[in-house]
Amino acid sequence: MLDARFTREHINIVEEALLSRNHPWDSSAFLTADARRRELIAESEALKAKRNTSSKHIGELMKAEKKEEAALAREEVRLWGEQISALDEELAAVEESLNTELLWLPNLPSDSTPKGAGEEDNVEVRSWGTPRQFDFEPKAHWDLGTELGIIDFERAVKLAKSRFVLLGGLGASLERALINFMADTHISRGYKEWWGPVLANSETLTGTGNLPKFEEDLFKTTEGLYLIPTAEVMLTNIHRDEILDAADLPLRYCAFTACFREEAGSAGRDTRGLIRVHQFDKVEMVKFAHPDDSLAQLESMVADAENILQLLELPYRVIELCTGDLGFASAKTYDLEVWLPSYEDYKEISSCSNCGDFQARRANIRLRDEAAGGKPQFLHTLNGSGVAVGRTMAAILENNQRADGSVAIPKVLQPYLRGIEEIR
Repeated sequence: MLDARFTREHINIVEEALLSRNHPWDSSAFLTADARRRELIAESEALKAKRNTSSKHIGELMKAEKKEEAALAREEVRLWGEQISALDEELAAVEESLNTELLWLPNLPSDSTPKGAGEEDNVEVRSWGTPRQFDFEPKAHWDLGTELGIIDFERAVKLAKSRFVLLGGLGASLERALINFMADTHISRGYKEWWGPVLANSETLTGTGNLPKFEEDLFKTTEGLYLIPTAEVMLTNIHRDEILDAADLPLRYCAFTACFREEAGSAGRDTRGLIRVHQFDKVEMVKFAHPDDSLAQLESMVADAENILQLLELPYRVIELCTGDLGFASAKTYDLEVWLPSYEDYKEISSCSNCGDFQARRANIRLRDEAAGGKPQFLHTLNGSGVAVGRTMAAILENNQRADGSVAIPKVLQPYLRGIEEIR
């Protein structure tokens, strides 16, 4: 959420920044409402000051036994009270309107985020590994998984609907192995693991920026709770309405959860296999950082996600997103894209973002830095996939397949799979 004062005082900068994100914004309604808000506050405070002064004067009149004058003064105070109530009621409505306006605005890009109109302007930062050259016709993971008896798409549809997945045998074991491997690896690098609800209330989803803008992408219960789209929602809100000690930062959290997304508007895009489904598993990373340190913490988070792919020996590349391709809450983002032979291209498997104080302002998460005077200030939040489990399974199946239809298990996963070295 953008700061209202900063937005008012730097309106041209905000408009230009939002335009660079392909989010043109007419600020006139905001400026009109903000001006009215300040007028209402000034009028209300002036009347409250007069009421306080008059109340003291009434006491003096009563002591002097000037009852008629005191009665007139009381009537005047009563009328002021009614005016104050009316002003405060209008002020509440104006502030709600301003808050709603700001809740729908995306974050401002970091100064270090490259300018660009869209995906075509993203910047490749580096790559790791070499895509494998097959001496046979490689198969897509949806065919491999079906033939190996580890992925069953048809029965998943019977159990739920299209774009759900049923894993069996070593497919289920591989999913569990990947989750444990990823969680253990992040814990070894300083992350604290959490286990939390997969249902969240509206305040929690508003805190991370999923509501109100992306409500159509969420599964909602009849009780008003939502199935989380990522563990970022739960992890970030652990410290909602709290003040953290700057000396304790950065905090590094991770969690495995199932993730649920309606994927509204994505029909026809990556709907085969494990790439874009309604329910998937992910190990998520979240950091709470000092504003002076958050860019460095983003780089280390990217390294943590890269470490997973390197240990699995999967070729990938790191892409820095331009302003026109940033996610709603992000100020700066790196995507990790893994090589998938079925696409003859790289596909996103992790997205690591620095949200600045955007989520912290929405969720009221602050820090107190005694070295800087001790006044509470908003900290910075970061999040990243560490990584998407289903897409990792797809990458393992496709990159490690053999001519006879079997698939080699990465060495780092074998201890998690009872020493099994291959699926056939």
